[in-house]
Amino acid sequence: MVGCTNCPSDTAAASNAVDPVFRRILWIALIANAAMFLVEIVASQIGDSISLQADALDFFGDAANYAISLFVLGMALHLRARASLIKGATMALFGFWVIGNAIHRALIGSTPEASVMGSVAILALVVNVAVAVLLYRYRTGDSNMRSIWLCSRNDAIGNIAVMVAAAGVFATSSRWPDLIVAAIISSLSLSAAYHVIRLALGEMRAESAKTT
Repeated sequence: MVGCTNCPSDTAAASNAVDPVFRRILWIALIANAAMFLVEIVASQIGDSISLQADALDFFGDAANYAISLFVLGMALHLRARASLIKGATMALFGFWVIGNAIHRALIGSTPEASVMGSVAILALVVNVAVAVLLYRYRTGDSNMRSIWLCSRNDAIGNIAVMVAAAGVFATSSRWPDLIVAAIISSLSLSAAYHVIRLALGEMRAESAKTT
């Protein structure tokens, strides 16, 4: 934890970094997220859904984040913090991209297929809840550990939101529920990005203070 040289969370993070079980869980999460990215990106085109597209890109970003996390496991805290900065930046870029795309679809877009949105969102929720359960015990620690948990948590929330959007589209025959949920997903990404970047910068400052 920032400002603490021997905090329990720091000790836990160091232990988790070399934990073979945690490494296996990250590999499971990486494969599951990469697979769901392919499923959702195809479904978003079939169903013409911006919220599914946003969720698909979120899966892609998370898969990349898990890959980065696997690469930096066991490295020094300042290196993990730098990796977290990269992850935070990608989460922020994703959020801004979705907002821009949602605005574009609001101006020129069609009503998405509610059945495609709902069925794929249910599948994605099952995958994300399973990953979140596996990662729950690792939700505390340094910015790298925290970013992993936030990715999983946000995905599950995003899937529920897409299901709500599907119900809204079905009930209203309008594209607006889809666009609103896309905006919600992007706001989750921006909020998580801010949290991860702030924590990573704090860790880097703390490490720098130790060496001076």
